[in-house]
Amino acid sequence: MRELRIRVLAGVFVVAGVLSWAGARLWSALGTLPSVPLAAPIVLAVIAVILLATALSIRARLKAQRERRPDAKGVDPLMAARAVVFGQASALVAALVAGMYGGTGIFLLESLDIPARREQAIYAGFSVLAGFAVIAAALFLERVCRLPEDDEHDNGATTTA
Repeated sequence: MRELRIRVLAGVFVVAGVLSWAGARLWSALGTLPSVPLAAPIVLAVIAVILLATALSIRARLKAQRERRPDAKGVDPLMAARAVVFGQASALVAALVAGMYGGTGIFLLESLDIPARREQAIYAGFSVLAGFAVIAAALFLERVCRLPEDDEHDNGATTTA
């Protein structure tokens, strides 16, 4: 399985942000801008908590397994792979959504004197922060599920390069 790269996530975030900012400018010129839902940062925060809880659970189980505790419950490799895939997909979607709300939020900064637009800018800002939390939790989950052979292979490749 390929490791998720921060450059890819940053690229998705920036492209989505620029397109969203341009779309918000165009949409505002033609009429009213669609609102940023209050549920957006909440849903992203819930996904971040689920990813973090999964990572902490897998890490604790792997630690117990390494210490050879008698009551240690092992980690099913297929379950760990599914968790990593869920984390990677969540990180990509979060980068896209955070970029989209980031671009909209930047556009909304021009009109903070209007209470409705100020509220939408706050929701957009919280959505970006929650999107970053999803990305951080997904990268942590991916790091927890990395195989020891992967660490040795990566270190060897970086030292020879």
